Amino acid sequence: MAQQDDAKSLSEVVDEITSAGERKEQISVEEIMNAVGRRSFGPLLLVPGLIVLSPLSGVPGVPTLGGIVIFLFSVQMLLGREYFWLPAFILRRQVSRDRMAKAGRFLAWLARWADKVIKPRLLFLLHKPASHVVAVACTLIAVIMPPLELIPFANVVTASAISAFGLALVAYDGVLAVLAFLLTGVSFYLLVSGLLLS
Repeated sequence: MAQQDDAKSLSEVVDEITSAGERKEQISVEEIMNAVGRRSFGPLLLVPGLIVLSPLSGVPGVPTLGGIVIFLFSVQMLLGREYFWLPAFILRRQVSRDRMAKAGRFLAWLARWADKVIKPRLLFLLHKPASHVVAVACTLIAVIMPPLELIPFANVVTASAISAFGLALVAYDGVLAVLAFLLTGVSFYLLVSGLLLS
């Protein structure tokens, strides 16, 4: 886990995401990963969470792809890897600059609000062994994201949970981790209720 003086604001992470690809018309997952760095679990977790939370989630399959990416990152976190890996077929996936710009405008608004209230606190929730509990929760959320794509807006909750976990690790805010655990519970409630009603 990085030291506290490596903490970032949400605005900084959003800027890294939206500036990926050096102004190319198509931005790959690999370019986004390289922009935020491949050695820190928090930012890499935050990226798919924010993308699913943004208007890009309206693209069919994006929540499922986000779930796959989150699952792979979380498992690697549990295995203690320091350099996070994704298969080539995911790294090659692209999004247009226009779609990224629209998502960026939404996320920039969200970041400006969030950065006013986020601060380092309850740090014991973000270091081992508690950080491994976070990784387990993220793994479980990733597993239910594909089936929740069948329930309108359900992945807004899962994406909010993942984003809160990621931002908690990025900004060292344990209160966000508590919120993320609560959203994890809501996510599973939505899954169970959706299955019962189907």
